[in-house]
Amino acid sequence: MISPIVIFNFNTNSNLSQWTVLDDVVMGGRSSSKIYLNSEGHGVFEGHVSLENNGGFSSVRYQMNPISVKGYSKCVIRLKGDGKNYQFRIKSKSEDYYSYIAKFSTTGQWQTLEINMEDMSPWFRGRRLDMPNYPAITIESISFLIGNKKEEDFKLLLDSIEVQ
Repeated sequence: MISPIVIFNFNTNSNLSQWTVLDDVVMGGRSSSKIYLNSEGHGVFEGHVSLENNGGFSSVRYQMNPISVKGYSKCVIRLKGDGKNYQFRIKSKSEDYYSYIAKFSTTGQWQTLEINMEDMSPWFRGRRLDMPNYPAITIESISFLIGNKKEEDFKLLLDSIEVQ
């Protein structure tokens, strides 16, 4: 059995400098979000999704040196949401214009999500692409996105992200 690869483990000493917010303001929208550590050491991605100016999404991205995920089958994420729907996204190469996406719902309680990488499909700007699903060879970027086609406040607590 191969050992899990820890992509990010949030704690009170975590360095969030490689995490960046990317909201719909890049396209003229008015959504806003932030990521920070709370007093317990959890990553907190929170904000407000606005539909003004054709907006409608907020996201946070973690850029990393490429990691090989050959032989691994799933991403395991420990998080606590607010009952809303989100997306977990992977890019094999940071310069790829598309992301491989898995949609998930939160319960308001701590959850351990297990996302089968082979089920993650390629999307670009809200459209499914006619390409194969994620080949699970490398990861250079992961992100979380909320965009439920409605105006809403959101809060997602992150504890750990790993590949198994």
